[in-house]
Amino acid sequence: MNVIEFQEWVKAYYEQRGWSELDIFIRIGFLAEETGEVARAIRELEIGRDRPDESTGTLEQQKQELTEELGDVLGNLIVIANNYDISLEDIFQSHRDKLDKRYTPSN
Repeated sequence: MNVIEFQEWVKAYYEQRGWSELDIFIRIGFLAEETGEVARAIRELEIGRDRPDESTGTLEQQKQELTEELGDVLGNLIVIANNYDISLEDIFQSHRDKLDKRYTPSN
């Protein structure tokens, strides 16, 4: 699936579930929550959780957890982008242009 197809799939899926109708500030809260879950998954991969009430998964299970959490972050970013009619391709290009301009030495 390419980025355009994925952005359209997220739009349709979230609309079907009624999730796209949520206030944008609620969506930002969800994005923050999911970002925290990415941090937790990375911590587990890098240094462990050190919690007796949690079992440690295999490396593959930990990577799968990180993959799923990154997907949740991406889904929320797409909903925000869709809310403002911004394509992921435009975001990619804008980000690349900004970094190229900022970090490319002048001639």
